[in-house]
Amino acid sequence: MSGRRRAAWAGGLLSVLHGAAGLLVVASLFVVLRSGLAERPVALAFGVLMAVGELTRWSGPGLREAAPLGSAASLSYALLGEHAGHATHHGVAQVVAVVVAASLLGSVPHIARGQGPVLDHLVRRVLAVGFAAVCFQPLYNHGVFAGWTGPAYALLLLALLVLTALCDAVVAAALAHSRTGWPFAPLLRDELRSVPGLGSAVAATGAVMALAVAVVGLWALPVFSVPLLLTQLSLRRYAAVRATYRQTIASLARATEIAGYTPAGHARRVAALSQAVGRDLGLTEPELTVLEYAALMHDIGQLSLVDPVPAGATAGLPPAEQRRIALLGGAVVRQTGASAQVAAVVECQADPYPEQPTAARIVRVVNAYEEKVRDAGPGGPLTALEELRLGTGGEYAPEVVEALARVLSRDCLTLPAGG
Repeated sequence: MSGRRRAAWAGGLLSVLHGAAGLLVVASLFVVLRSGLAERPVALAFGVLMAVGELTRWSGPGLREAAPLGSAASLSYALLGEHAGHATHHGVAQVVAVVVAASLLGSVPHIARGQGPVLDHLVRRVLAVGFAAVCFQPLYNHGVFAGWTGPAYALLLLALLVLTALCDAVVAAALAHSRTGWPFAPLLRDELRSVPGLGSAVAATGAVMALAVAVVGLWALPVFSVPLLLTQLSLRRYAAVRATYRQTIASLARATEIAGYTPAGHARRVAALSQAVGRDLGLTEPELTVLEYAALMHDIGQLSLVDPVPAGATAGLPPAEQRRIALLGGAVVRQTGASAQVAAVVECQADPYPEQPTAARIVRVVNAYEEKVRDAGPGGPLTALEELRLGTGGEYAPEVVEALARVLSRDCLTLPAGG
């Protein structure tokens, strides 16, 4: 698929998702404004909890479910059939309307601070909650689940939550695909892998809230919110530790630039482009993390050289010298405490590409490209890609070179089709 067709497909998919969520919201608000709110105290209590969950939403990187409390409260309201022993009759439209109103209210501070993307977050929430409500509310209000009691009813709710989690994963991957142009399958795989983590805690909390409110009333909401808030706090701290570690790696990578061995920003550019190529090739999130760290520190072995390589361009050195620098770099990386996988990628950069792991193949190609386009003028990217393609016979991995061409074409460069 060409770059233009891919962009058109991604834009169309985004329009479909936003349009579906918009139609659901408009229809739900119309129904609620026409018929009024049912069980207003229940709607208000759940709405307040959803708004609080949105207020505590984390906009930092590393967490797929940014507002677990808001998500759990929304799913619980969608699957609520009773309140303190009395049947509820709020229906699908009221569920969606309350979720939208509470989510928008809780998102006001985030919007004021310019943190987002709020729209995609809301679209994902509306479609997931709407799916859960459509699967449960009409059937429950018609008495289909009247014979489901005890453990069977709890298992029913859990099954519906699992289906909702799968639906949410598909929507999240589709939104990411439409925004970034990255392949859909790896994005979906990463979303599904995240479900057993925080996603399972959100689903379990939503089910327990719905069951507890059905028995003891609204007092169950604050009681079962505390564990999820503590879990969210722990995840924030873990992500902060990971961010600090990445900053440490980036600082180490800049050592070659400060010492004058490599041009300023070289490691950062190689890491960013390597990650884009890795995503195009379908690498998972853990593999992308290893790739990023290895790309940042791929030149660190040059610190062991007595005489710097001119402009830090190692791609043009003899293979034996490239291997020596790579091994020195791997030894330095091991001393930093980085993972053995990162050190192994750095060490085998200069090996024949059939013997390299995928991350090393990517770093090698991207590093060579970055060195070739440096100060090469407007025609540098095209010339560099042609040189890389000529080297696919034994020096560079063909699939990585073509992935690089696809990534660059998505960045609005006019590139020739792969051959």
